[in-house]
This record gives sequence, C-alpha cells and structure tokens, in this order.
Amino acid sequence: MTHLFDESVVSAVLRHMNTDHAGDNLLIVRAFGRPDAVTATMTGFDGAGGAWNVEGPDGIAAVVRVDWPTGPISERAEVRREVVALYDAACARLGVEPRPHE
Repeated sequence: MTHLFDESVVSAVLRHMNTDHAGDNLLIVRAFGRPDAVTATMTGFDGAGGAWNVEGPDGIAAVVRVDWPTGPISERAEVRREVVALYDAACARLGVEPRPHE
C-alpha cells in the first residue's frame, strides 16, 4: 500500500514547492509528462510520487503524476531527496544546467 503523509507535511511541502520552486515544478512536468506545459502547480504527493496540475498553451488543464526516481518512500526527509532527484533528472532530460542544492 502506498504511504500517505500527514496533511501538515503535505501542506508544508506544497507551500514550499509552489512558492519557492515554481520554476522547478514546470521543469519537472515538461520533462516527465507535458512538454508543452505553460504552468505547473504541485498539488499533492504520496509515497509513490508527486502530482501537478498543469495547463498547456491551449488552456487545457491536466494532471501529471510522476513516480519518485528511487521508488516508494515513507519518511518526510525522503520527500526532499526525491523532489531534488526529479529536478536534476528533469534538467538532464531538458538540457538545462541545474542550480546547486543547499
């Protein structure tokens, strides 16, 4: 069964991703689901992967779900590791130089 994170954890991660990493969201969905996406907002995640609401240039909305690169997770600290791995993989796939991670 897929691990479900506490709602407070999900809210905190989504707030951080959508406030501080909006561009990363767009890179991830362009690399792994909607190459033509013009907007992307992370809307949720569980132990199997993350979900983003996206909009294409035609204005049509869709949901993109991307599995975590290293497989299922169950710990809060693993979420950051997996999002960073998705970002790095998206940059590699799209030919974008990734920024350093703190």
